[in-house]
Amino acid sequence: MARKVLLIEDEARIREVVSDYFEQDGWEVHQSDNGPDALEWLDTLQPELVILDIMMPRMDGFEVCRQVRTRSGVPIILLTAKSADQDKVLGFELGADDYVTKPFSPKVLIARANSLMKRVTENYQPQGHMITFGSAVLNTLAHRLEVDGTQIELTPKEYDLLLLLIQNKNIVISRDSILNRVWGLEFEGDTRVVDSHIKKLRAKLGYESRHIRTVIGTGYRFELTS
Repeated sequence: MARKVLLIEDEARIREVVSDYFEQDGWEVHQSDNGPDALEWLDTLQPELVILDIMMPRMDGFEVCRQVRTRSGVPIILLTAKSADQDKVLGFELGADDYVTKPFSPKVLIARANSLMKRVTENYQPQGHMITFGSAVLNTLAHRLEVDGTQIELTPKEYDLLLLLIQNKNIVISRDSILNRVWGLEFEGDTRVVDSHIKKLRAKLGYESRHIRTVIGTGYRFELTS
C-alpha cells in the first residue's frame, strides 16, 4: 500500500512539481493550498507524512504545525524561503522533524522524506522490545507508548529522545549530546530545542515523567524510580 503524504503549499507550481516527483516515487499525494482545510482533512486522511510550507495566507505553517501536534505525531517536514536560525528553532520547538529551505530539489526533498520515514519505521530486534517503567510501556517494534493503558501520540523526535534516555539509563546525557544524536550534527539550532521537547515529553508521560531527571547545568538522566 502506498504511503500517504499531505502536501500543504499555497504555490500551485510547487505543489504540482512536488506531487509529480512523490507519485513517481510511489507515494499517494494529497494536496491543500491552505492550513485550515488541511487541518480539517488530517484526521480523515491519516497521512504518514506532512510537508508543510511556512509562508501561507490565512494561517501560516508555524500555526498549522502547532495545531497538528495537538492531535497527531505524524512526521512533519517544513518548507520555507526563510533560512534564519530562529525560524528553524521555532519550527523544531513546535514539533517539526525536518526543515528544507527554498529553492530546493524535489529529489532532495524525496530523499529527506524517505530518510525520515526510515527512521520512524525502523524496527529494533524483538528481544526486549517492550520497555516498562512504572505504568508506562514503550514498544520499540511498534514505536508506541502507552501510559496507564492509554496510547500516547509521540512525534518522531519525542520517540527518539525518550528511547535515547532509556537506552542510557542512569547516565547523564548533555544537551549538546542529545542535540547531536537526536537532531543530527547538521542541525543549526541550539539546546533550547532539547529543553522544549523534554517539557512536551514530560507532559505526555504525566506521573511517569518522574523518571526523567534534570541535571542542572548539564543535561538529563533517566532513572527507574520506584
